[in-house]
Parts: sequence; structure tokens; C-alpha cells
Amino acid sequence: MRDVVLGLLIPLAGTVGGAGCVFFMRRALNDTLQRVMTGFASGVMVAASVWSLLIPAMEQSGKLGRLSFLPAVVGFLLGIMFLLLLDHLTPHLHRNTTSAEGPASRLSRTAKMVLAVTLHNIPEGMAVGVVYAGLLAGSDDITAGGALALSIGIAIQNFPEGAIISMPLHFEGKSRTKSFLYGGLSGIVEPVFGALTVAAAGLIVPAMPYLLSFAAGAMLYVVVEELIPEMSAGRHSDWGVVSFSAGFSLMMALDVALG
Repeated sequence: MRDVVLGLLIPLAGTVGGAGCVFFMRRALNDTLQRVMTGFASGVMVAASVWSLLIPAMEQSGKLGRLSFLPAVVGFLLGIMFLLLLDHLTPHLHRNTTSAEGPASRLSRTAKMVLAVTLHNIPEGMAVGVVYAGLLAGSDDITAGGALALSIGIAIQNFPEGAIISMPLHFEGKSRTKSFLYGGLSGIVEPVFGALTVAAAGLIVPAMPYLLSFAAGAMLYVVVEELIPEMSAGRHSDWGVVSFSAGFSLMMALDVALG
């Protein structure tokens, strides 16, 4: 159980570490660096969705034969719809945009920016939680190394995200301490939703393939709806694509090497 708790907390440590950059960096993040960070995070999330979630979901449904893809497809689409619903019900503001999404709200610009990051941290927490739930349930398709690889991969991609939320807040007028707290707290939902997923999956072991693919769908919704548009916005640049490839390759290597 100690390994599970550690695994759930590692991604939060990545967010907090990234947010801590606000104490050391004296200049705002330039567009190229933000593209690199966003592209890298996208690559990690896509690779994690495939190798750590969708493939194990289909392997666990192997007894269905040619229909082994069915639980993965159903769970994947449910994950997409879940994030789509949250996207419409939560007032939030994406980086480099001026108009908020979701219902009308009197929340401050800062609060809406933090909510935007918090929103897409939810599926990441669920992804780590469901993998560790499978490990606890004794699934043959999930290893301790594979679960740790996913947790470390999410933490790596959380590091630039923590910096991306804390740095702009500071250069918009917030103190370094407040910017750090906002950036760090945006990741608190990950261990919370991870723990909730572990508890739920432990009660519904047969639903594991659906839960794995559900987390994958939710993560890929974030990548396609938010991260890829951000890394491609403005003047054409190849930096986002290059960093996406680096993130994807790193997560793929981690999953295979540790899994």
C-alpha cells in the first residue's frame, strides 16, 4: 500500500516542482519555451494513453476474442464525454486566450486559469489511480514497474505545466509565493481522484478495462482540445512537434523499460 500512496503522490510532486520555478526564473516564459513544454506534455499523455491504458484494457478483455476491443472503445468514448461535460460545466480560461469557457461566472481571471489546469489534471489522476488499482487487484497485464512508469511519466509532464501556470501569474502581478501556491494546488486533484479511482476500481474489478480506457479517453480529450491547439497557435513553428515526439518517445521507453 505504501507503493500505491507514493505512486499517487509522485505526479503532484512534479506539479509542485514546476510551480517552484517561479522562485528561480527572472523572466516570463517565451512563446517557444511554452510550445516546447506543451508539446512535450502532449507527447507524454498520448503515449501513456496508448501503452499504459488502452493496450492493457484490450489485453484484459482478451477472452472476448475478436470483440476484445469493445470495452476499450466504450470506456474511451465515455472518458471523452466525461471531460466534454466537465468542460461545459466548469468556468475556466485557457492560457493565451481572453474569453472564458463554460458557464458565466464572476470568478477572477486567475481562478479561471487555475481551473483550466485543474480540469485536465483530473484524468491524469484517474489514469494513475486505475493502474494502481489493477496492480492491487492482481491483474497480470499491469506490473509494479508499469504503474511506476506511468506515475513518473505524468510527473515529468506535470513539471512544465506547473511552471506554465505559476510563471504567468507572477508576471501578471501575483507574488511569487501566491503564484507558487496556485500552481502547486492545481495538481492536488491528481492524488485525490487517483485515490477515489483506486477505491472504486477495487470494488468493481471486472470493470477494469472500461476504467483504463475511460482514463485514456479523458486524457486524449485534453490533448486534442487544449494542448495541441496551444502548441500550434500563432506563428508556425516546428518546436511543438519536435517536443511532442520527445515526450512520446520518453513515455514509451519508460513504459517498456519499467513495465
